[in-house]
Amino acid sequence: MHYSKEEKAMWLEDWQQSGMGAWAYAKENGIIPQTFAGWAKRETKGKSGFVEIKPKVTLSSQQRSAIIIEKGDIKINIPLEASGEELGIIIKALKEAL
Repeated sequence: MHYSKEEKAMWLEDWQQSGMGAWAYAKENGIIPQTFAGWAKRETKGKSGFVEIKPKVTLSSQQRSAIIIEKGDIKINIPLEASGEELGIIIKALKEAL
């Protein structure tokens, strides 16, 4: 199926606001995941490489020792006592995953 530039822009904007991974979003919306991944790659080409994550931080009374960040199907559990080096490893892993 062929999509116009306007349709692609609409899908990409909706995806970015959804908090979902590109693959899951495409499948949920009936778009071929490889096609959608190509759109997303072209959309982000030339940008800084950073993706804005609007974290959902959960700190229940039993979990005060960690920060949990969720975006789509990704869940990151960061201990509050994590060192700068450990945070660097997490950021590197996220960069490689995107």
